[in-house]
Amino acid sequence: MKIVIIDYGAGNVKSVQFALERLGYEAICTNNPEEIIAADKVIFPGVGEAQSAMNEIVKFGLDTVIPNLKQPVLGICLGMQLMCDYSEENHTECLGIFPVKVKKFEVEYKVPHIGWNQITGLKSDLFNKVTENSYMYYVHSYYVPESEYTIASTDYGIVYAGAIKKDNFYACQFHPEKSGDMGEQILKNFINIV
Repeated sequence: MKIVIIDYGAGNVKSVQFALERLGYEAICTNNPEEIIAADKVIFPGVGEAQSAMNEIVKFGLDTVIPNLKQPVLGICLGMQLMCDYSEENHTECLGIFPVKVKKFEVEYKVPHIGWNQITGLKSDLFNKVTENSYMYYVHSYYVPESEYTIASTDYGIVYAGAIKKDNFYACQFHPEKSGDMGEQILKNFINIV
């Protein structure tokens, strides 16, 4: 099985790669469109700021590649936000896979939201053997509102989408690669999606 982690200079690709290695899977990190298209599974991580990340995606020609992928794709953190239509972060036009707008946290809690928080309302094969109310690791200042695509929710002053799914596209706001056993189970479930 060929697993590709999209490396466009704005993702913590190594931590995802190491998490997969711990599970016994090899993955390659690349921004080569042909390699990405030929993969069986694609992981799209992201850390940092939406506009600069989108600039890199466009520079590598991935803005047309990613939305047209047919195999299972997993967006992580900023990767999830970039799969949406638009982000309030520097008024960024994103990939438009999910017709949802990413919003800035306006809550009385500390922003960015950093640390462990629970996921609830789990729906989808991504959460096989994952316990309701499991704790996942988050680092973000912007969030994806709940919608018909929500497959897990998180409460941080407001309830928002902890994970979303549409067709072959899955995405989570938390970092499964940093979320212990349950996070590893999510990665394993993603690799096993047919």
